[in-house]
Amino acid sequence: MLCKVKRGSIHYEVIGEGMPLIILHSMGTDHRSMKAWLEPIFKNKRGYQRVYVDLPAHGHSEIDSTVKSTDDILSNVLEFIDIVFSNNEFALLGASYGGYLAQGIVHIKRKHVKKIVLLAPAIHHLKERIVPEKVLLEKNHSILNALDVDTRVAFETLMIYQNEENLKCFLEEVQPGRLLANRKFLTSDWREKGYFLSQEPFSDVSCLPQEVLLILGKQDHICGYQDYQFMLDKFPHSNRVILDLAGHMLHIEQRRTVQQLVGDWLYSTKETIGENHGYSRDYQQIKQRK
Repeated sequence: MLCKVKRGSIHYEVIGEGMPLIILHSMGTDHRSMKAWLEPIFKNKRGYQRVYVDLPAHGHSEIDSTVKSTDDILSNVLEFIDIVFSNNEFALLGASYGGYLAQGIVHIKRKHVKKIVLLAPAIHHLKERIVPEKVLLEKNHSILNALDVDTRVAFETLMIYQNEENLKCFLEEVQPGRLLANRKFLTSDWREKGYFLSQEPFSDVSCLPQEVLLILGKQDHICGYQDYQFMLDKFPHSNRVILDLAGHMLHIEQRRTVQQLVGDWLYSTKETIGENHGYSRDYQQIKQRK
């Protein structure tokens, strides 16, 4: 489906019925990178209408020449939400840059957002972040040598387990969106001049009531895992999970674990996980390969 907005259009796919769960992918790919691993969670389960969005300048979502920054990208997404969902409540799930946009959505539409899942999200003070040194835990040279240069660089940049299984996921789920991305925009100077939102998300409040699940990779050399205490402070009803043996693409490298965490959390209530007492659970260094 396609929704026209003032400065372009938003392409999206809707599956299921229930509370809308707006799903925002990472930079440089499209909604299929999220759909592939998320849909199995909802097999034989009801309650959520999954709304897979192509971010502006990604997939089949178009932007016009006035879009220059994350503020502008967020404006297109917010207009889409207003048009499609009006004043209805919804949940959010965002990965990496999509997780940063999700924070911007909460900042503006906090009265309508009920639950939030963030996977290795970018944060407002990204330039000041603490990140671990990049590690490589597995490398299969034969499969890498068969790739074109562009695909190989992207795969090697993102993955700490560079094996056949993860490459298959990358080629089927991530690479198709990479081929559609608006590279003219994404490789322009907007990252230097307009990456950060003009308003820091949540900076105007001490705490917010939404339930939050935050999943991070302990070997994530892109966004790290140590700079998220502010989010736990802002959201008393929050759960942080730090996965060992997982980099930035943790939903590929630790797929079954991430699916289990997200599924259990989405279908849990405050009462069943103890969050009605207003504390945050902090699960550190979960070690489990796919």
